[in-house]
Amino acid sequence: MCAMRKLLGFLGLLSAWAVLAAPWGAPVWLAPATAEAAQPARPTKDLFLDVGKHPPITLLINQSPWYGGFEKLVKLYEQQTGNKLNLEVSPYAGMLEKARNAARGKESPFDWVNIDTQNTVEFYLGGFLSPLREIEPVFQMDPQVSRYDDCLYWNERTQWRDRNGVLMGLPVQGNVNLYYYRTDLFERAGLKTPETWDDVVAAAEKLGKGTDLYGFAVRGERGNAIRYDWMSYLLGVGGSIERDAPNGDFTVAVNSPQAKRALDFYLSLAKRFGPPNSGAIGQNDLIQLITTGKALQLNMVAAAWPNMDNPERSRVVGKVNVAVIPRPADGVFATPIGNWVAGIPANIPLERKKAALGFMKWFLTFEAQYKFAEFGGIPPVRTDVFDSDLAAKPEFRWMAAYKKSLPFARQVLGYKEGAQVEAILGLRLNQALVGELSSGKALNLAAEDIFKVFQQGGRKTGLLPKLPE
Repeated sequence: MCAMRKLLGFLGLLSAWAVLAAPWGAPVWLAPATAEAAQPARPTKDLFLDVGKHPPITLLINQSPWYGGFEKLVKLYEQQTGNKLNLEVSPYAGMLEKARNAARGKESPFDWVNIDTQNTVEFYLGGFLSPLREIEPVFQMDPQVSRYDDCLYWNERTQWRDRNGVLMGLPVQGNVNLYYYRTDLFERAGLKTPETWDDVVAAAEKLGKGTDLYGFAVRGERGNAIRYDWMSYLLGVGGSIERDAPNGDFTVAVNSPQAKRALDFYLSLAKRFGPPNSGAIGQNDLIQLITTGKALQLNMVAAAWPNMDNPERSRVVGKVNVAVIPRPADGVFATPIGNWVAGIPANIPLERKKAALGFMKWFLTFEAQYKFAEFGGIPPVRTDVFDSDLAAKPEFRWMAAYKKSLPFARQVLGYKEGAQVEAILGLRLNQALVGELSSGKALNLAAEDIFKVFQQGGRKTGLLPKLPE
């Protein structure tokens, strides 16, 4: 009997040790995708992934609304590991050229380059980044880390970003556009959260009439700003820039009747309800418009959220919320993905590559992503963070809308000519917004310019009939 009690006691101790050790004993990257491997609702210990000791590395990172959270997380990494990270911080406008120069040179000064999603293909295709499993053959991505429409992979056979390809990078931040609106004014007027374009217009008319409040504001600045802002309208009506690029059909479709409908509605919002300088409004301007109480509604990246409840920057603390971007009454919900992808340059020594991957692995753990969100790094890239206790806190009320938006989020410009196509659309859409061109003329010219780019790239392409101008 005594022997049996000793055996049971030993088994009890062994079980307790297993429960305590399981979450921390092995890297999350090697854990099977089972219910038992799921992360807890929040970090239960101040223990993070041990990535070992590595030499100092330098990261090329963009100055964006979420940068403050990233910087704090880097300091935590240094405290946790003793490893040193140097941050080369660049404005958005200079990021692509810096990354190109670094990756194409003899030896990159950066060990991690942050790449805007539509620009990743030229780095994948050119062989300028190291496939992650060439650095660490057993490396696996945790199933809780979002793939963002498979933009992290490159399939050499199909020349497309899909999950059957090689893992080339990891997500740093997962921007999508959300619909921001003044909940206090909506509730006072008895209005529900808009679900359709008609609801948006009705709210702008009712709440903006006879006031100095802008009923709706667009991000109409030339370049990436207006191209990205317009995508939810184009995708919502079933439009596209090209007919079927994933399957090799690059017939230009941006001057379709659906695209004109989307642009006409976009222009009407700006002209009827927006500021007079809509063609010069960038992301920081949108943030200012809504936090100063001058705008009722707008579409903006999730990363801008921390400004809403910051008493030092906002006059409308607690009075703004977000939702899935409204759709056309006969269309679909849609939002463009604007995530950032971390790539490791191929032209650096293996020791530095391993150090960069070590930080990536640490960065993508539940514990680090939870802290990233707490620090203002919005949005994190792990889906389980949106199911954690953070989601119930008022300051994280954006999480529900973000999670609901993910199934409707789409990648665009996923080909080598993406940067050129964006520049064309960024110019022509802005010309329509400021009144230099009609919507039909702007889309026809954009189509002709994009057609030439695809022709030069050897694509199977063509043109639709011209729109009335």
